[in-house]
Amino acid sequence: MEDSNVGSTGITRDNFEKPSSDSTIIKRQKQESVEEDDEAELEREDEADLKRLLMPDVGDLPPVPPSAVDSNFVSYFAPDFLKPGHDQYIYRHANGLCVIGLAQTHLAFKDEGGVTAVDFNVGKSDRSGIKVTGKRKKNAQHFESNTALCKVCTKDDTSYIVRCCIKGSLLEVNDRLIKQPSLLNSAADREGYIAIIMPKPADWLKTKPLFLGIDEYKKLRELS
Repeated sequence: MEDSNVGSTGITRDNFEKPSSDSTIIKRQKQESVEEDDEAELEREDEADLKRLLMPDVGDLPPVPPSAVDSNFVSYFAPDFLKPGHDQYIYRHANGLCVIGLAQTHLAFKDEGGVTAVDFNVGKSDRSGIKVTGKRKKNAQHFESNTALCKVCTKDDTSYIVRCCIKGSLLEVNDRLIKQPSLLNSAADREGYIAIIMPKPADWLKTKPLFLGIDEYKKLRELS
């Protein structure tokens, strides 16, 4: 005689899923509702973040937008480099490149009329004639921190030597200054830079402690 617990398919009654109780169903529905609420909250937060990016609150914006230098470089300063009043800056990019130039407190800018001429023909070669090519920076010359980059002259014929400040490979000089020395007077920290140098990481780490950060420099020179 066929077992009463076995159907024609051979499946016992015990194998059939028991219907869920009302409390289990309610619990599952609550869990699903919580998950939906969490997902909706995340979507609202994403939309709010996107809105803040596209339509920032005017009150959160700085009075003056950051310059390209502030956004892409870390500023260092070499005050009184080898001589009193010979202040220079070093703007270091994340890739290690260093932009060299005259700090705003350099003596050259205190002379009446400012800088009137820039001469890269110093030392044993004309720095403006250096042409570096390729990824290996072929023809790049390696200089010490005290190597002269150029000479800047003022209206009263006073001249000042601008130096590398760091040991490294000279990649280029700003030869625009030969024809437009006034760039130093109007934009020494931007278009009026002097040169770009690539130091080795080890050389940079040795030299870095000798420089001042922007806050220290401003404090030293009593700048606002």
